[in-house]
Amino acid sequence: MTAQTTPIDNRKQLQSRTYQLAALDQDFILGESTRGIRLQLEYAKAEEALRAWGVRSTVVVFGSARVRENGPPRHATWYRQAREFARIVSERGGAKRSNGPVRDNVIATGGGPGLMEAANRGACDADAPSIGYNITLVHEQQPNAYSTPELTFRFQYFAIRKMHLAMRANALVIFPGGFGTLDEMFEILTLKQTAKISQIPILLFDHSYWRSLLNLDVLVSEGMIAPQDTSLFMFADDAEEAWALLKEHLLCAFSPRQDSP
Repeated sequence: MTAQTTPIDNRKQLQSRTYQLAALDQDFILGESTRGIRLQLEYAKAEEALRAWGVRSTVVVFGSARVRENGPPRHATWYRQAREFARIVSERGGAKRSNGPVRDNVIATGGGPGLMEAANRGACDADAPSIGYNITLVHEQQPNAYSTPELTFRFQYFAIRKMHLAMRANALVIFPGGFGTLDEMFEILTLKQTAKISQIPILLFDHSYWRSLLNLDVLVSEGMIAPQDTSLFMFADDAEEAWALLKEHLLCAFSPRQDSP
């Protein structure tokens, strides 16, 4: 009879982290060497969902997360106007209208509370889809309840989030806000000033708020910007006026752009 060979114990090899498939090894995927892959994944995941929903263009709404519907009168007015503006855009801009599989001028926000919530809520009022581009923060931001669940994203990297906010934007509407809103506003202004994106309309809501906050004449007088740079944006004080101004800038006449940021 042939002697039976005792199997050699290879459990340690099977349990080794290096034996795991790379795609299933979370420690590896979240490590330093794979940062570039994570950036690519954050871009691709949102891109796939947006394409599946036929989102060709967006109207991006920025604004403070601290504003509440039942807050001080001025805050309540901003909330109401952001909600109304998003409803108007969603009903009249092509987010609902069937053009084959394509949707245009879909409302997109940072996905959180405050004026972001108001804009997503306005699209919801119109029974239209809207996008929430959330970001992972130290004090965790929760997505508001009004963005379309299948278009509610969460990003680790501000850079990829900002890319998605910019790359489909047909217009940028900026309601009152703080550091985050200013950061996003000046980023898009810089892209427009340097012709890295198309000359999309940039609209600042509440003329008195922005005029009191931004004294761009100082930048002109000191030679930091050109006089014509002060016309890179416009102002509106109510939702219908904002929509009318965007229509003047051919908001509905979308044509795909080649100059993604």
